[in-house]
Amino acid sequence: MTEVSVAPVIVVFTDLDGTLLDHDTYGWDEALPALDLCKRLFIPIVLVSSKTRAEIDQLRLKLSISAPFISENGGGIFFPVDTTEVPPPDAFIDGDLWKWSLGLPYADLIRELDGIRDELGWNIKGFSDMRIDDISDLTGLDRGSARLAAMREFDEPFIILDQDPVDRENLRKAAAQRGLTITEGGRFFHLSGKNDKGQAMQKLMSLYKRLHGNIVSVALGDSPNDFSMLECADYPVLVRSKRNFEGLKKRIPRLMVTGEMGPKGWNTALLDILNEKQEADNV
Repeated sequence: MTEVSVAPVIVVFTDLDGTLLDHDTYGWDEALPALDLCKRLFIPIVLVSSKTRAEIDQLRLKLSISAPFISENGGGIFFPVDTTEVPPPDAFIDGDLWKWSLGLPYADLIRELDGIRDELGWNIKGFSDMRIDDISDLTGLDRGSARLAAMREFDEPFIILDQDPVDRENLRKAAAQRGLTITEGGRFFHLSGKNDKGQAMQKLMSLYKRLHGNIVSVALGDSPNDFSMLECADYPVLVRSKRNFEGLKKRIPRLMVTGEMGPKGWNTALLDILNEKQEADNV
């Protein structure tokens, strides 16, 4: 009896700002060919971002994406009720989404950021200290989108004024003493619990493996808060930005670095990977 080999299921995990979305315009037109190909091939696209649940949920509807998504640097995983057959056993329904909480409550993070501010004596300004207009000015979002960005659950973005350069070592040490983590995105520092994008990705991958067996993961990101996710992926992609991350290739030997920034680089890299996989499966 001939053994039939089944091609592995591909799952794409992607950061948003500066990766799938243009850093300045938040547009994704240049990524449409790869997005459309994933939809035709029924490849799940998991949005993984420092953005809030409210922001990502609105965006996934615009992109016509029905896969689960990961919010606030791995603080929560959300599953659309209408397309999720088997949610994790410890998730609960919150509106039209199953919610799987991995991070610390937002109120705890606000309190701890106050302690870090006092300990270091720095001028630190978190989202919780800002008006909607402040968030809009810093992010380039319109007021409605900035309001969604302020609906935090697991992660406090912040800026540091009057510190150039920022003493990152002391900042991380102050957070670590409180059992917390500092990550850096494209625009802000972020204070969170021990959760990160990589841990959330691995939890979601374990669910996909239980449902589908053999899984191949692709991860795309452009910032340090994406590195834990890239380390977990079979196909890690660093989308080029204005920053240079020396030594990252040594840390992640299989890393692919795009030649172009933002959604254009995202599109080219993902098309190349999908074509490579298709050719390998047809051999």
